[in-house]
Amino acid sequence: MMVAMMVPSLLPALGRYHQAAGLSGASWPGSLAMLAGVVYLGVWTLSGLFIFAIGSELAALAMRRPDLARAMPMLMGACLLTAGAFQFTRWKARLLACCRKGPCRIGQLANRFAAAGYGLRLGLVCCISCSGLVAVLLVLGVMDLRAMILVTLAITTERLAPAGLRMPEAIGAVTAGAGGILIAQAAGFV
Repeated sequence: MMVAMMVPSLLPALGRYHQAAGLSGASWPGSLAMLAGVVYLGVWTLSGLFIFAIGSELAALAMRRPDLARAMPMLMGACLLTAGAFQFTRWKARLLACCRKGPCRIGQLANRFAAAGYGLRLGLVCCISCSGLVAVLLVLGVMDLRAMILVTLAITTERLAPAGLRMPEAIGAVTAGAGGILIAQAAGFV
């Protein structure tokens, strides 16, 4: 699931890596870009397994504890509100900038270790950058196809949109707004 969600935002990064590896004189820039992509997707696969385990455990816990089940709408709203607020931080902006730019040291790209290292770094930065949106996925339902499509669109949009469009902030405003509505409903205001 996480692999399929991340492919649309990964392809431009692999294109940039392929181009940089070719400029560095690598014999097989396509193979190096593919290796970087496999490592990146491996990071996301491990992340997805961890997230799925957390989501499954939370769902099972809510089924066993009626008090927690009653608190879930408020907790879900707080999670959405926090995820939305994260979209406005400078840290998020820096992480997104790292996700958007290509490899910096072109001369050091022409081997498998550099390709794997690039894929690992990009995967870790991307996982951290997407943590708020992945939390949204946990709230909406890890295996809900509509939720996966929404989060995939949000991640891809913030990665591919030009930096000046402020897409992360727009996504954050919608997410925080949804969190506020959930909290208001849970508190009985709506």
